[in-house]
Amino acid sequence: MTSVVVLDYGSGNVRSAQRALEQVGASVEVTADVDAVMAADGLVVPGVGAFAACMSGLTAVDGPKLIGRRLAGGRPVLGICVGMQVLFDAGVEHGVETAGLGEWPGIVERLHADVLPHMGWNTVAPPEGSRMFEGVREDYFYFVHSYGVLDWTLPASGRMTAPLVTWTDYGTPFVSAVENGPLWATQFHPEKSGDAGARVLRNWLETLD
Repeated sequence: MTSVVVLDYGSGNVRSAQRALEQVGASVEVTADVDAVMAADGLVVPGVGAFAACMSGLTAVDGPKLIGRRLAGGRPVLGICVGMQVLFDAGVEHGVETAGLGEWPGIVERLHADVLPHMGWNTVAPPEGSRMFEGVREDYFYFVHSYGVLDWTLPASGRMTAPLVTWTDYGTPFVSAVENGPLWATQFHPEKSGDAGARVLRNWLETLD
């Protein structure tokens, strides 16, 4: 059975992620144990709340190093919600900028919308060739957030090649998912998105084989 660790660093929705992954066939452990994180077929980095708080929690369990070591070895990682946001260069909340993990270029900032948070069901627009959304017929997913990445611009000498970027519109377009080799991430909560979310998780598990 495919083994998955949900990284336990004090950030909310770990149990709902655990249950959703178990329902699609994974053996799941919620832990920050170094050996378990490195041995698992896949690592899930969840996140709810503030960017700075999530970065602080990650740092306390050596999360940046663990994530970096897995990615350096081509080992799959899935970020969810703020667990996706921290993969970017930085987050700006209430005028304060906090450094992220810098896996992708971009700044997490407040959404340009009349009503925040963006909470509830919304559609996504995945690019052609997306494996994450393969077989997803119902394209509504559940979001709860007030911040996101509004601009995706790769530098001239990029740190990566051809990531697949999915967009969603709420007041203005924002990045709602990214597929980049062993690193996948979603701004929405697949564990709260019914059959469509379950299919996204199943698609991810299939990349771990």
